[in-house]
Amino acid sequence: MEYSDFRNFQSVISKAKDACKNSRQLIENHLVEFNEMVAIGSGAERKMPSCKLSRYACYLIVQNANPSKEIVALGQTYFAVQTRLQEIRQMDEYNRLTTEDEKRLFLRNEMAKHNTQLAAAAKDAGVITEIDYAIFQNHGYKGLYGGIDAKGIHAKKGLKKSQKILDHMGSTELAANLFRATQTEEKLKREQIKGKQKANQTHFEVGKKVRKTIKELGGTMPENLPAADSIKKLEQKTEKKKLKK
Repeated sequence: MEYSDFRNFQSVISKAKDACKNSRQLIENHLVEFNEMVAIGSGAERKMPSCKLSRYACYLIVQNANPSKEIVALGQTYFAVQTRLQEIRQMDEYNRLTTEDEKRLFLRNEMAKHNTQLAAAAKDAGVITEIDYAIFQNHGYKGLYGGIDAKGIHAKKGLKKSQKILDHMGSTELAANLFRATQTEEKLKREQIKGKQKANQTHFEVGKKVRKTIKELGGTMPENLPAADSIKKLEQKTEKKKLKK
């Protein structure tokens, strides 16, 4: 990695450990410290601290190393390209869907997955209890829905208290909320935001920016989009079709 002194490289390993821990991975499964015998001249050796790394740990180290070093910059560029290719592949998968129902099911599943990841990132920032997380989610909704919270969205859409907002969104509204969730998660992690208030403000700001983008593109504001039938009905219908086949 072009580090001339192992002591300088240890700080990179430390950052990789933090990233591993914050991603809910067991550090000991990916980074194992041990003593390595190193030649110091005249045939003599001495113990030096070293570390055995999994492939995942190697990825984390490249992402946390000094980008002014050419080999690190090349590695980081590689991962950036691979991430973009995955995004494109995902977009191609979405674009192959032909009906609104198919798009809704796809986006709702993506939303469920990324909400789990968002909850983990929020917890790392200090959003711990269920009430904390409800407040955190409301800040995201307020940013995206022009100041309307979850209760207000229920009223605007004519939904019952027991009905989940996400289950009654069309594909356009789901896509906006998916972007809100993924970008908030990334921002919380990237900027290592700590504290409930800062996390809430971050969620609000990201939601607000997504709303601004929709407005600039001439799209319909999410609160004005009609409520759709429950996604549960689509899931049941899809399951019945599979059973018939």
